[in-house]
Amino acid sequence: MSQTTKKALAQSLKNLMNSKSLSKITVNDIVKDCGVNRRTFYYHFQDIYALLEWIFRNEVTSVMAENKTYETWQQGFLMIFLYLEQNHKLVLNTYNSIGRDQLEIHLYSAVYKLVFDVVDEVAVEMKVSEKDKEFVVNFYKFALVGLLLEWIRTDMVEDPEKIIDNLNKVINGDIHRALLKCEVNQLRIT
Repeated sequence: MSQTTKKALAQSLKNLMNSKSLSKITVNDIVKDCGVNRRTFYYHFQDIYALLEWIFRNEVTSVMAENKTYETWQQGFLMIFLYLEQNHKLVLNTYNSIGRDQLEIHLYSAVYKLVFDVVDEVAVEMKVSEKDKEFVVNFYKFALVGLLLEWIRTDMVEDPEKIIDNLNKVINGDIHRALLKCEVNQLRIT
């Protein structure tokens, strides 16, 4: 029942954010839309920002599903774009409010997990230090989230599939090459 209630509260917040800015939405608005009382809201969430965090943590992570391998990571990244596009008003409303931090935190977290899994897979038979792998993961995390944030900032008008195609042209195979360079450096040192 708890997950059902959380999902219902999340849906109410998303519904309200289609017509109101986040700063104008109250807990009373959410519980009225959801048909529960304030106590129920506070049983599950500390405040509206905790609910917003729950939405992004659960939904952004789940949209990538199993697309976190070297062969499929672009599909996982595309799924993030498509989720953001499907939740256009929620995302823009959050981006243009003090809730922006919640959005960015969860984009960084989701993309980090995506890239980490890819780097871990590619480096499995390589002699690359954890520090070097972490650097590669963070480099791509910041680059990819930068693309997402710029796309959001420009009102999400560019086609996500075109962005992924362009991204693929620019960095196809680069994660592997970066790890190879790290491995070569590591071998020179030892």
